[in-house]
Amino acid sequence: MKAVKAFQGRRFAGTYADLLDSGSYRDAAGFFLEELYSDKDYTDRDAQFARIAGGLQALFPKQVVATAVSLAQLHVLTEDLDHAMALVWLGGDRTDVASDCTRYVAAWRAIGHRPERGRQLEVVQEIGRELARLTRMPGLRLMLKMMRKPARAAGLGSLQDFLESGFDTFAGMSRQTRGVETFLSIIAERESALIDLLFDAEPVACETELTFILGQAR
Repeated sequence: MKAVKAFQGRRFAGTYADLLDSGSYRDAAGFFLEELYSDKDYTDRDAQFARIAGGLQALFPKQVVATAVSLAQLHVLTEDLDHAMALVWLGGDRTDVASDCTRYVAAWRAIGHRPERGRQLEVVQEIGRELARLTRMPGLRLMLKMMRKPARAAGLGSLQDFLESGFDTFAGMSRQTRGVETFLSIIAERESALIDLLFDAEPVACETELTFILGQAR
């Protein structure tokens, strides 16, 4: 699982190297890489989703809970897909980038799940739109700040950190004309193209493209 997630994190860093280096979208791309595409351990945050569903939702505004639910849905779907990939990935030794690309393409095609890949991208887009909507709620940033101590006391610190980081990231981008819309459109276009490539192109073409993408990563 860690190898699959690490590969995907490097792939994201390569696909969006231009955004990670830009003044306009650096923070947003970095947020997506760190919070949605990395090999970071989300165990604590996952447990906190369950606690919200179990009755602690009253601590957060309902709009914030909706964002947390979308994030939980994304993580469950991603974990299922990554686990399936990992079972195929087990074969062979990890020796170089080329072999990782070959292994990744083989695992991707072995498990299939094209509708789930599309849904994964849809939920990522939903989270981005929901975070942008939160930034337009008067007084929410102050409310989030006031929630820090009670959230930590309730064992929801990781989720609180995600919400504050997401709010600040998208608040900054929302100040640009169509900043959020442009950013999410870039994500949708590039991820959709990659999904189509991995399902439809010849394996050697997929491996070549992935090798190139990884070479762009910082």
